[in-house]
Amino acid sequence: QVQLVESGGGLVQAGGSLGLSCAASGRIFSINAMGWYRQAPGKQRELVATITSGGSANYLDSVKGRFTISRDNAKNTVYLQMNSLKPDDSGVYYCNARVISRYGSNDNLNTYWGQGTQVTVSG
Repeated sequence: QVQLVESGGGLVQAGGSLGLSCAASGRIFSINAMGWYRQAPGKQRELVATITSGGSANYLDSVKGRFTISRDNAKNTVYLQMNSLKPDDSGVYYCNARVISRYGSNDNLNTYWGQGTQVTVSG
């Protein structure tokens, strides 16, 4: 199978910066889109940013201009640089990847999630 391992996160004051990374490993033939989601207590999980294998990125409106998503295809890793953080950015951040695994002549496309990492912005 495929595992996504996140790192980064933590506690930061409002206006500060944090960086997250997520490395995929396992039976990977290729990775399509990768992304970051977040979930605050009592709220639904929401999409923060996504990036295609070609590098095209999309962002949640509230993070545009503050967050930057990037990826290293050779390392199967996605990053999220978060600047000018606000208390509303607090939550558990999850990485997500659409992975193609090849089994003989068959390709399987599945979605995988990281374990989540806490981001807390104090204000």
